Amino acid sequence: MGSCEANMKNYVWHKQSIAPDFELIHCPDYDPIKDFRRDPTGVYVLIRCDAGDSSMEVAVCDKKHAIIKAFRGRKSQDLYYTIFEYEKKYRLKWFSRKDHAAYLGKELKKCEHALLEKKDYLQE
Repeated sequence: MGSCEANMKNYVWHKQSIAPDFELIHCPDYDPIKDFRRDPTGVYVLIRCDAGDSSMEVAVCDKKHAIIKAFRGRKSQDLYYTIFEYEKKYRLKWFSRKDHAAYLGKELKKCEHALLEKKDYLQE
């Protein structure tokens, strides 16, 4: 057992305990080109900031590159929550991969920070 794992065994997060089969998994660096996988649905998102009214916009595009819906809000959590609730309500399959849902949250947070810091935002 390495020193990091030993330190984790002594660390308490609140009232949780460390499971007997606990394992610390070291993650390799993600390569956005080599590791990228398109969502099987073909759906993707475009994200932009509007510094004029301090809002963000997410355009949901289909596999034919047509914008099918757009969502506008001021906070990343408002946007992704609304998008996922809309998807659920209408039984859509926009985000069939968890990494794509995580990507949306990551990019929205970057956009939100860019607005707060009055900087340019460029979607990855």
